[in-house]
Amino acid sequence: MKKIKALSFFSGAMGLDIGLEKAGIEVILTCESEKFIRDTIKLNRPKVKVLEDINKYSAKDIRREAGLKANETIDLIVGGPPCQAFSTAGKRLSINENRGIVFLKYLELIKELKPTYFVIENVRGLLSVPLRHVPHDKRKGKLKTIEEKGGTLNYILNYLNKIGYKTSFNLYNSANFGTPQVRERVVIIGNKKEKLPYLSPTHSENIEHGLKPWNTFKSAVKGLTSTKHDHVNFPEKRLKYYRKLKEGQNWKNLPIKLQKEAMGKSFYSGGGKTGFLRRLSWNKPSPTLVTDPMMPATDLAHPVEDRPLSIQEYKRIQEFPDSWNLSGSIRNQYKQIGNAVPVSLGKAIGKLIVNHMLKKKIKVINNFRYSRYVNTSDLDWNNRGNKKTSNQKTFNF
Repeated sequence: MKKIKALSFFSGAMGLDIGLEKAGIEVILTCESEKFIRDTIKLNRPKVKVLEDINKYSAKDIRREAGLKANETIDLIVGGPPCQAFSTAGKRLSINENRGIVFLKYLELIKELKPTYFVIENVRGLLSVPLRHVPHDKRKGKLKTIEEKGGTLNYILNYLNKIGYKTSFNLYNSANFGTPQVRERVVIIGNKKEKLPYLSPTHSENIEHGLKPWNTFKSAVKGLTSTKHDHVNFPEKRLKYYRKLKEGQNWKNLPIKLQKEAMGKSFYSGGGKTGFLRRLSWNKPSPTLVTDPMMPATDLAHPVEDRPLSIQEYKRIQEFPDSWNLSGSIRNQYKQIGNAVPVSLGKAIGKLIVNHMLKKKIKVINNFRYSRYVNTSDLDWNNRGNKKTSNQKTFNF
């Protein structure tokens, strides 16, 4: 069978694309608006076509740039449109916000390019964000449909259905696919003929279903002890507290007097605040990597050294090759890796599509806990208000 080819949009540092390559898919075109990230792509994949801002190109332009004929079938389109508009940490302005508009462009390209398969990757917030946000102090009576939770996802799914695609989606914890990191992302997969099953997990937290145990931070950074580490530094006022903490601990492990001193007014606020003054554990997966390892509420400190995680450790946790070159400043490098799709999650997506295309057996595990949350799949979405058990179709070609 001919090589399966993919067009990649919002490519970033290519975590998803590396995963697809590991599954046997050839990425022939990338698209990225940030120049320093385009430079990273060119450093590592000099033969791959690199486009700029997605809004600059029509479907016809993209076919031409990818070297595809006007009527040539496109196997796969993948992309994770900017997530800030959907993040639970932001203002959640959805597709009405400037960064959300490119999501509409991506949907438009799916319609016009008509790929056999498409992938949309995004943050957990996509499951709940309304199409139009109304602040709590301005809500009067019952919310309109577009103002309710999940309005944006509902819009996206209806659009994809109207243009002829059958979709499946779930919230996936990357640790269940071998990533040494607890990182949850929504993945929507579409196909013209039938709805695909969920990704096939390879690992589980407690070795359920005969799977391997989650990989740990210790296993991820094995062999890096003699490596020169590039990293930013904590301010001295924070190091004062880190020197009193052991691996796996955070501010709550300080004496009460130091807790109040370190946290200030935040000490009296609600929430777990477990990301403050946080040292990673050797024998657990890393927490979700963020774009800056020394943001106060999401500290990512080495288990025993008095520093944030390094670029080299970031790459290992996100499963990039050690030899992967990154352009830009050290802050830009953290941003690129912190925003990436973990390679193992990308590989799991690629394997599902390859196996489906080749009509190979796809392992289906019903009632598997794909993430830390409940009601996160298309089956749950369709059974809202219905207490029926949601089971997948069995795929055994």
